[in-house]
Amino acid sequence: MTALPPQPRRTRVKFCGMTRPEDVDAAVSAGADALGFVLWSGSKRAVDPSQLAALCERVPAFVTRVGLFVDPEPAWVARASEHLDLLQFHGEEPPAFCDAAPRPWIKALRMRDGLDLAAAADAYQGARGLLLDAYRPGVPGGTGETFDWTRIPAALAKPVILAGGLTPANVARAIETVRPFAVDVSGGIEAAPGRKDARRMADFLREVRRADA
Repeated sequence: MTALPPQPRRTRVKFCGMTRPEDVDAAVSAGADALGFVLWSGSKRAVDPSQLAALCERVPAFVTRVGLFVDPEPAWVARASEHLDLLQFHGEEPPAFCDAAPRPWIKALRMRDGLDLAAAADAYQGARGLLLDAYRPGVPGGTGETFDWTRIPAALAKPVILAGGLTPANVARAIETVRPFAVDVSGGIEAAPGRKDARRMADFLREVRRADA
């Protein structure tokens, strides 16, 4: 039997902070694997329940709908989960809280000094992946800042989703450095907070595919 040639790896892409129907449509057309909806009132990109329902209805099959929470009440998680495929916990949620969620989930970790990623992966055993973001005191995410990617070990017990300050200009270098399972971007593809730029989304996907090739 003739061996098949090796296939290029494919980095998955999540566009986060969706607030407008036209941005959802443009992200899907560009080829995003997942779309994120911020369900934390402290964000400029937050959506309310009615917005979440309407936006998620536009998302076709095989594009994952992700809800981002920051230390939420369980009732809010349960209500929002009716429209979601995957949950992203971005606060200080303990493993037991995450394990009780009604949908599969990922855990965001801010790369503060002294963070033991191996220990975190062990603690959050139920996570489908670890999202690694920049650390700024008092800010749960969305800083638009990068961190030292070399701090990420070459192998973790969980898939790595790289976030924090990614743009079309640096995502290829980030992928070449980290080789993450996925990348997550919000501000780097925006014209203004909560308003995505279709060209930047297309440029971001193009650079991801270039790095993969």
